[in-house]
Amino acid sequence: MLRKTSKLKQKKMVIGWREWLALPDLGIQAIKAKVDTGARTSALHTFGLEPFEKDGTLKVKFTVHPLQRRNDIEVCCVADVVDRRRVTSSDGQNEKRYVIQTIVALGDIRWPIELTLTNRRSMRFRMLLGRAAVTGPLLVDPAKSYLTGRKLSKIYPIIKKN
Repeated sequence: MLRKTSKLKQKKMVIGWREWLALPDLGIQAIKAKVDTGARTSALHTFGLEPFEKDGTLKVKFTVHPLQRRNDIEVCCVADVVDRRRVTSSDGQNEKRYVIQTIVALGDIRWPIELTLTNRRSMRFRMLLGRAAVTGPLLVDPAKSYLTGRKLSKIYPIIKKN
């Protein structure tokens, strides 16, 4: 005979394999991320990375182009470094990366995640949301995209081409 547990099941939010999200503590209003349960760690495309110390705390200053193929939009960020880790990328390259902690906003929910900072220029997505960041109240449907909507995709101004 099976016994029902007294634990309440938490309702899970279903997200797609790619989603628009925000990193409000970094000033990034919108960024398209690939949700990759095959990757343990989340990664953010950065350039101009400069570590520095302030009041005995290691920090890192960096710049982000939040939209692919849009170098006219730059967001300058500063964050505390929580770690430096050796990460193996999808192409098998080992790299020691700075790790920061920040808040991610996806749909109506927000939660803290760790992000490694790296150059993802050759990748299709400026951000990778790894499985360590999607545990808990999220389920990933790999057959779907943008289940939390595309509203954030319209935050940045559109440049009219002549």
